[in-house]
Amino acid sequence: MNTSLKIKWLKAVAALPLPVIVLIPAGLLYVFRAGRWAHSASGPHDAAFWISVIIGAAGVALSAWSVSVFVRLGEGTAAPWDPPGKFVVRGPYCHVRNPMILGVILVLFAESLFMQSWPLFGWFMIFTIANLLYITLIEEKGLARRFGQPYLDYKKNVPRWIPSKKM
Repeated sequence: MNTSLKIKWLKAVAALPLPVIVLIPAGLLYVFRAGRWAHSASGPHDAAFWISVIIGAAGVALSAWSVSVFVRLGEGTAAPWDPPGKFVVRGPYCHVRNPMILGVILVLFAESLFMQSWPLFGWFMIFTIANLLYITLIEEKGLARRFGQPYLDYKKNVPRWIPSKKM
């Protein structure tokens, strides 16, 4: 990857996933550190700890795999202001249409479970619903305009979030 593309990706990461999975959750944990909504981190003796570790690791792995495929083949970033120039249907994109966001959603759920935090669970729900609306109402229409019939065929054959048995 050339230096220019690396810088674009670093800016996209700093602007999108960093606030979503680090800054906002940290802020929520700080604001709700005491009182009725205080968190209580799970430990290795709790099932929630191990479930959250597995889900979080799966989310990080899925996001990393998605980004690596996107960088190598898409010639752009995942940021709305710098979309890829090429339509990518490789790696995780063969199984679900939105693997990067799915990975982030898994990480947010894992954070809420690990920290046993209702405010983090609320953030996970808000982020998930907002992306469901954005993707279905805005992003998919833009992809159909940019990539035409190949995207429409892809959309018909590859599920948005959960892999199907027909693949």
